[in-house]
Amino acid sequence: MTGGFAFDDDVQQSLLPSEDKKQKVPTPLPKLQLGVLLFFQLAEPITSQCIYPFINQLISELDITGGDEAKVGYYAGLIESLFFATEAMFILQWSRMSDHVGRKPVLLVGVAGLCVSMIFFGLSKTFLSLVLSRCLVGALNGNLGVIKSMMAELTDSTNRAQGFALMPVVWSTGNTVGPLIGGVLSKPHDHWPEIFTDTFWIEYPYFLPCAAASAFSAIAFTITAVFLKETVPKRAACNIPGHADRESYIPLSHRPVPMRDLLTYPVMLSVSCYAILAMLDIAYRAILPLFYATPIHLGGLGQSPARIGTTLACFGVSNGLFQAFFFAKLINTVGPRKLFLAGLGMYVLLFWLFPVISGLAQDTGMSVWVWCLVALQLCFTVACDLAYGSIFLYVAAASPNKHSLGATNGVAQLAASIVRAIGPALSTSLFAASVQHNWLGGTAVYVILVCVSWSSLFVGRRLPERLWNEEED
Repeated sequence: MTGGFAFDDDVQQSLLPSEDKKQKVPTPLPKLQLGVLLFFQLAEPITSQCIYPFINQLISELDITGGDEAKVGYYAGLIESLFFATEAMFILQWSRMSDHVGRKPVLLVGVAGLCVSMIFFGLSKTFLSLVLSRCLVGALNGNLGVIKSMMAELTDSTNRAQGFALMPVVWSTGNTVGPLIGGVLSKPHDHWPEIFTDTFWIEYPYFLPCAAASAFSAIAFTITAVFLKETVPKRAACNIPGHADRESYIPLSHRPVPMRDLLTYPVMLSVSCYAILAMLDIAYRAILPLFYATPIHLGGLGQSPARIGTTLACFGVSNGLFQAFFFAKLINTVGPRKLFLAGLGMYVLLFWLFPVISGLAQDTGMSVWVWCLVALQLCFTVACDLAYGSIFLYVAAASPNKHSLGATNGVAQLAASIVRAIGPALSTSLFAASVQHNWLGGTAVYVILVCVSWSSLFVGRRLPERLWNEEED
């Protein structure tokens, strides 16, 4: 198999309308099912992001570092990376299982893991318990790849871009709400002593935000269990490994393909482009708050945590709204390949702007011109995120058949999880080394990332102008 598949059984159709179908009226989105799926998706960014406002302080208070504050960042980074590291170990297995047993059971197991792990995290008093709780959620969480599979199955060729455009909106919302929960609800005894009077809240000052995130996951579990409908056909759900008598009644075209048949050229190229995008994105997002917080004389902007949080929250809301209103229109106007390459190319400008902003801040302080460049950089970031929706469409279209969609998305999430597990540590370490050793005047990290961003375009250019199944039509 060298090409992708069409989602309709009766006729092969593209994920985007071809030239002679542009006038076709888009099918209305299944609002209830998409609403439930997107509400479910909120649980992951909320639970993953709510720990960021207090994780450094938690590690300091647990005396994990032996009083050496310089080591706090190391342990915090390790805990933050553990989720992606353990997710990378198990996500492909969960995604492949969803092709056999159905999407809904896998989603429910994943969100149950989120719920339990957050309770454990809030009650942790040792570094080992923190590690185990984050490993638990990573191991049980195969949700994102399965959510993308369900999104592709709930939509058709006329409205798929519109459906995928909603996913960044949800992620941006979760990235805004999660840190808000973690920051506002931490140490409730200090903020509301007349309400939280029990000594429990003194002994476990970060349990409340973890419990709030856990409660949201429990609500998502309940709503999903009651309202979400399974999208894997029953005949595919019966195809459980080891039951050869049932499998013999299922046509080959209606079975999930073996792994050796899954790794086709379209799948591998789409996954490679997704991994490159995830690598550049996680490097940028790891450096951005570090750049904002680093003193001006060391090449940063010297901003407070509150100002950094406000800036990133405003960006998250703006980014989500832009994706919701413009992604589908842009994908239909310029095509997925051009939109992906444009988003990928924006990272060259993003990383190039860091030393420009830093140099201007050193010359003029935090002037209005510095803030204008900061705003310009965040606008470029919004354009970069358009590449995600484009590559999601390529990954979905590359699947050998619709019954292997979960495994295809699992391979993509595996690649993304690997680079997201190692990317933050590598990029922030390179940032620190560039400043400490004054490599290229402290800008070596940006020069390297600009070169990597430019080189990535040569891989992205291999994507076809039209989606894989359109190439076959």
